[in-house]
Amino acid sequence: MDYGISQKTALVLSAGGGLGRAIAIALAQEGAQVALADVDGEALAASKEAVQAAGGRAFALLWDLGDVAGAPAYVHKVQEALGGIDILINNTGGPPPTPAAGQSAALWRKHFDAMVLSVIATTDAVLPGMRERGWGRIVTSASSGVVAPIPNLGLSNALRLSLVGWSKTLAREVARQGITANVVLPGRVATDRIRALDEAKARREGRSVQAVEEESTGSIPAGRYGRPAEYADAVAFLASERASYINGSVLRVDGGLIPSV
Repeated sequence: MDYGISQKTALVLSAGGGLGRAIAIALAQEGAQVALADVDGEALAASKEAVQAAGGRAFALLWDLGDVAGAPAYVHKVQEALGGIDILINNTGGPPPTPAAGQSAALWRKHFDAMVLSVIATTDAVLPGMRERGWGRIVTSASSGVVAPIPNLGLSNALRLSLVGWSKTLAREVARQGITANVVLPGRVATDRIRALDEAKARREGRSVQAVEEESTGSIPAGRYGRPAEYADAVAFLASERASYINGSVLRVDGGLIPSV
């Protein structure tokens, strides 16, 4: 199937590893040229190499998502290098595991800036070009915790859920201009982030990491953690021409983990 995004320009936030890198590779394999943004220079360089190895054109940009005011300038740099941005992948790192109660206002503000306001500011910066061209795809990566809150991920559950409401509202505003906005929810996908969360849980509960992983795997109907490439393939489809009638949706890529309808 031709996804129809050859020569389109994609911007992938937090592309230095894990889901972001996998998404960048998937888009490159479909012929898109990809701008990679991350605060970690080493990881960013590795992702650029991976995209180029997949046959794609890559532009790497050091970008601190906590710098909300700087978002328009970062977007402008991408536009200067690659042209108008057709596909925006709103992917952010996660906050530390914490209970919902008892966290400082400063901690909430820090991660609200990096995980929510950064996404909104970046999207606002790319929308004028999408509207002018009459085509655009905005895909926001969240978490299964927005449907079934994950214990001890209070910050993540709350902040990512706010992006679901924002994306749904945005989808109605931009649909007639050829732009779609959708959210994708990863379940237990085998990334460094998930490994770190498993290790933290093992320490808290005095168990081995293997025991935690086996317990998690047992709760997944598919019987395993997902692969980053599997998640990236779903995101790439939503970013494609073929997904033009999918808008305002929330797609679960979780192996059946989320128990609710």
